[in-house]
Amino acid sequence: MSDTSRPRTVAARPATLTTSATAAAAAAPATLKRGTDPGSLVQDTLPLLRDWLPRQRWFSGKGRPITALAPVTVTLLPEPLAGGPLLLHLLLKVEQRSPDGTSSSDLYQLLLGVRPQHLSWPDADRLRAGVIGRIKGGPHDGLLTYDGAYDPVLTHRLLRHLAGGGRQGNRIGPIRFFSLPDSGAGLDLGELCEPDSPARVGTAEQSNTSIIFGDAAILKLFRRIGAGLNPDLELSLALGRAGSTRVPEPLAWYEGDLPDPTGQPATLGLLQRYLDSAKDGWEFALTHVGRLRTDPEWQSIRDGVPSDHISGNFSAESFLLGRATAEVHLALARALPVTVLDRQEIESLANAMALRLDAAAVAVPALVPYRTPLRRIFRDLAESARDGRLLRAQRIHGDLHLGQAMRTRRGWALLDFEGEPAKSLEERRRPQPAVRDVAAMLRSFDYAAAHLLTELAPTDPDRPRLGALAATWALRNRAAFCAGYAAAGAEDPTADPVLLHAMETDKAIYEVVYEARNRPEWLPIPLSAIARLAQAAP
Repeated sequence: MSDTSRPRTVAARPATLTTSATAAAAAAPATLKRGTDPGSLVQDTLPLLRDWLPRQRWFSGKGRPITALAPVTVTLLPEPLAGGPLLLHLLLKVEQRSPDGTSSSDLYQLLLGVRPQHLSWPDADRLRAGVIGRIKGGPHDGLLTYDGAYDPVLTHRLLRHLAGGGRQGNRIGPIRFFSLPDSGAGLDLGELCEPDSPARVGTAEQSNTSIIFGDAAILKLFRRIGAGLNPDLELSLALGRAGSTRVPEPLAWYEGDLPDPTGQPATLGLLQRYLDSAKDGWEFALTHVGRLRTDPEWQSIRDGVPSDHISGNFSAESFLLGRATAEVHLALARALPVTVLDRQEIESLANAMALRLDAAAVAVPALVPYRTPLRRIFRDLAESARDGRLLRAQRIHGDLHLGQAMRTRRGWALLDFEGEPAKSLEERRRPQPAVRDVAAMLRSFDYAAAHLLTELAPTDPDRPRLGALAATWALRNRAAFCAGYAAAGAEDPTADPVLLHAMETDKAIYEVVYEARNRPEWLPIPLSAIARLAQAAP
């Protein structure tokens, strides 16, 4: 590599800025002079970002004022030909003030696209969704800045860097790109980089951004960044090495250096095979639940028990999903270390659940009447450890629900092993009882069933009967999932009701707080589960 093509670090304020000298000059549009400082360009964009960030669905700091923005790294990703838009990879530190007056900060990843006024957009309507704003005044007056994830020209550029990474990695400044040459049988990443190859941003609501290339590959951009290996990459690679067919095949990824005292790079993105024509598990389940209302035969059902014909026999799918989940757990147990929780660790686990309950009751007073019986559920888990029980812990999905499962022609596949985004990477990578995933999926069946009632008015005369049908549907599919899980050779989750009860209660408490803050109209769903769980408490 010659000196003129080697990435170099250049001065900036206050970020660490990297560029490739010759490529940067060649890539700059006519309105950007040769040698333009990317750091200066980013500084001029910060006022626009302050207004734009809180409107993004992946921004975790909604409702708290931004007090400071500081670029940590800015890296120019060069293009092979001159005259196109600029692509700046940006890691941005965002400081915010909480209602109690304390300050906190998070690190976010942005693909900052920059276009001069004269450069036309190939699809203005689609790119409009990513517009950040136009710079006014100064040397960059008139330049349009936008989220590069919405520009196929820029995402193809990023994909080319990923495809050329190789197992040893290819570095551009603080960023390293990796690819698995032996993966992706029948898939040519080079073809997906062609200008006429389609690329689009996924529409699913999530804490990250997904870019779909054709019908073959999908790139997840992790938005909220922390030092260390992201579990989505770690577990996907582990399952791929184990030969699991229950997860999308990993193809490539990239990571970035951070000014972190541990020296750990941060996982920035993961490219996997796209499950084209697969059915989203949540939508698939809702379709079947909806038949309880739309099929005229439901009116003839007695005692609120739907027949398999009426319910679409989704319980067969739930059984297969349980089997698939167990296969993933068993593969993870073979591929990664397994530990055993002793008495002290089990008591600590139960105490942490009780503390989360107390904090949730303060945030959502509707939980207060149930606090005593719910605490008994966690007390029973702690007391079970005093009888000498041990509890196996391993790596798990960490945020499993129907929306994280896809029904393909070959069966069920699980997605997004990132864990709960609100937790730290250290927490998400910690071994846990596998039944935590089971409990989370059981809660998802309850959500799917209860969703039917959210479409009805409180005074709808069909509401009581449909409510009974929905509850029966949930019970049937919960049982089928657990049966499928045990049939795969994993431990039957219903064999330890104390643990399963505690895990499901802990999840329902989390849901109460989440819905109260984000979707108050859905709050009755987890609260009804809380009432059921409290009633079943000893």
